[in-house]
Order: sequence, then C-alpha cells, then structure tokens
Amino acid sequence: MSDLPRKAVTRTAKLAALPLGFAGRATWGLGKRIGGRSADLVGRELQQRTAEQLFRVLGELKGGAMKFGQALSVFESALPEEIAGPYRAALTKLQEAAPPMPTDTVHKVLAERLGEDWRELFTEFDDKPSAAASIGQVHRAVWHDGREVAVKVQYPGAGAALLSDLSQLGRFARLLGPLIPGMDIKPLISELRDRVSEELDYALEAEAQQAHAEEFADDPDVLVPAVIHQGDQVLVTEWMDGIPLSEVIADGTEEERDRAGQLLARFLFSGTARTGLLHADPHPGNFRLLTGDAPEGSAEKWRLGVLDFGTVDRLPDGLPSTIGTSLRMTLNGEAEAVYELLCEEGFVKESIELDPEAVLDYLLPIIEPAQADAFTFTRSWMRTQAARIADPRSPAYQLGRQLNLPPSYLLIHRVTLSTIGVLCQLGATVRMRDELESWLPGFTPADTAPSVPEQPRSTAEETTA
Repeated sequence: MSDLPRKAVTRTAKLAALPLGFAGRATWGLGKRIGGRSADLVGRELQQRTAEQLFRVLGELKGGAMKFGQALSVFESALPEEIAGPYRAALTKLQEAAPPMPTDTVHKVLAERLGEDWRELFTEFDDKPSAAASIGQVHRAVWHDGREVAVKVQYPGAGAALLSDLSQLGRFARLLGPLIPGMDIKPLISELRDRVSEELDYALEAEAQQAHAEEFADDPDVLVPAVIHQGDQVLVTEWMDGIPLSEVIADGTEEERDRAGQLLARFLFSGTARTGLLHADPHPGNFRLLTGDAPEGSAEKWRLGVLDFGTVDRLPDGLPSTIGTSLRMTLNGEAEAVYELLCEEGFVKESIELDPEAVLDYLLPIIEPAQADAFTFTRSWMRTQAARIADPRSPAYQLGRQLNLPPSYLLIHRVTLSTIGVLCQLGATVRMRDELESWLPGFTPADTAPSVPEQPRSTAEETTA
C-alpha cells in the first residue's frame, strides 16, 4: 500500500466519501428491494458492505480516523444485535491490525531517529510488522544484548493526520450517529482530538509505561513491559507474548472470559491507585492474557499484559474520592446527600434544580454491577442501559440531558464506559465490588483512600533516551 496519506485534501476526500458511500448503498439497497429481495436480507447485506468500507477507509488512513474507529469498536455492545452483527467483525479488526506502511518507510524513520547504523542496535529485526495501530506500528526484534523487544515506529505525518481526521469526522458526526444509536458522536470526537495528540510524544509514553512497569514488577495479576530505549518517533520495549483479548472475546471459555474480565476491572482501578496514572485507551488490542508456564492450565493463573501508554490521565491522588463516595451513598439510597455532592462537583449546574429521588432512580440501574457480590456483564444489559438513557420518551433521557459532565471527569468517564463495553463483549462475571472496596477512594466509609497492598518490587532498567 502507499505511505500514510499526509495531505489534508487527500485524507479529507477519503473521509468525505464515507457518508456519500452510505447514501449510495442505501440507494443500491432500495433497488434490490424493488427487485424482489427481502428487506431484511438486503438490510443485512447493506450493513455488511458499510462495515467493510468503514474498516477499509479508517484502517488505511490510520491517524485520527482509525483512532475514532477503535473508540467506536468498544461501544458495539450497545447496538441492537440485528445491527451489531455486521459491524462487529469489521470494527474489531481495528483493535488488532491495519494495513502496514512500506518497509522502506520504516527503515527511513529508523535511520532518521536512531542513526544510519540503527541495525547495529539489533541482532534481528523483522520487517513485517506484528501490529499496526492508529499512529504507529510495532516490529518484533532482538536487542543487541539478546532480549526480545517490540519496536514501535510512528507513521510519518501522524500528527497532521490526527488533527485533520478528527476535524473532518466532526463535520459529519451526525451521519455517523446511527453506528451507535443513543451516543452523541460529536463530544467523543472532540474529546479524542484534545487527548490523542499526546500519543505523538513518545517521551511521555515511555515515562508512563516505565512507571507502570516498575510498579507492577512481579505482580501476580498484571504485567507491563519495561522500556528499553526511547527516541523521537521510536520506542523500544520488552516483547510480551500472550493471547490477544480479542481472541478471548471471540472464542474464550466461560472461565477464561471471567478471569480476563476480573483482571481488566482490577487494572482499571488498581493501576490509577498505584501509579497516579489512568491508562486511557482500554480497547482489546491493548491487552494480552499471559498463560505462564502452563498454557493449557487453569485460567485462574492468567495474568493481564497491558500495552500502549500513549494516552494517560495524570491523577497523582488517584481517582477522585467523589466517585467512590457518591457511588457508596447511591447504593445506600442517600438521595439528598448524593444530590448535594453532585451539585458541589458541578455535575448539576447552579441554574438547574432536580429532584434528588429522580437522580437516584437515574443512577441506580447504571451502578448495578457494584450492588452484587458478582455481576455478569452482557451485551443485552448494555443495550438496555443505552436504550433507557437514549429514548426521548424515557424520564431517564429527560433527566440525563440536564446533568453535566465536568471536564476533569471526561476522560475518566470515557475510560470507565469503554471498559464496561469490553466486559460486556466478554460476557464476564466479575466481582466488581471487591475491586471497588480495594482500590476506589471513598467507596469504603472508613477512609477515603484505600491503602495499597504491599507488592514485591524489582528495579526495572531505566529508560534511555
């Protein structure tokens, strides 16, 4: 394939073709129905063609377009099943793979960023990428000291592509809305535009990844590869084998799904509590399940491998205690106290006055996973919640429109929703309350900052720039 298209006019033309393509296929579908094909059969074929075009365009463009596709893919759980089916396979592809950039482009970037003698740093280097993501692709190699490594190479022109794509996608967000009924696409795109530009800075990514690698060294549940070398547009980390989370979603046993879900929930809350950083890109392509020395053994011994720390939220005090406190009070039915706290934090604007009991009724179904000792996340539960909040005839819809999401909570909200979306894709039964009690400040009334269990520590190699 060609190099990453960098000219704004080229990328804009490709993106602009998406809504035109949707309209063209709708006309094609109408013709098929007039010709005698059933509406249901034609509709499914139409959705399949739309999904294929969406993946092809977003995948080839990479940049912000592909990042948008990845963000959409974790929300497919909210779609009605008859619509979700044709999109699921195509969007899920964006979590694991995309068309690679040419080998000569990879070599050129490595020569520019690591020096003309870059090959001397490696005893082996596989020109075929092992993974391709939104702003870079990963190559497997062997470092000069014999360690297997992952070499992440940023696409030339990725920065301009990110901003151009997301601006263009924002212009026809309304047309993309039907992909995820009930979700306002425009704020999602706006938030992505504000955040993903951080991913271009591999120094920030190296810092965040190394902090996690050191904190979780020898942890029984989570593994983060250490950073070995970081340069402008090139990042070298330890290689990590494992089962992609997308494979467990597709073919995992009940035991495997439950273990993967529990680990995912644990990392969501423990990672921030232990590092002061929130991993903010929780799509399945960024997780591996490590089976250890017994790949055929019990899934209860699996560990969660975590990749890609390009986008993080810096929360030095951990997640805000307001979240845990309001969650606990909601579960206890303390409507007035919950409402007062939400007003203080800006979730209810000063100009708005709501019924505290109505607010409690709005929140309780959403926090159902925290009520039980164990909760089974399903696509049907996700669809029920999405429909309740998105139906204009629903009281929940009317109330939800009057609530406000303060900017400081925006990324936390998206990460939490995305993680829940992945848990629903897994269909996992998770002891969510255990994780909240262990890691979420304010959830336990005795204190507002759960203590961090003592963990075995080892010194990881320092990042070299």
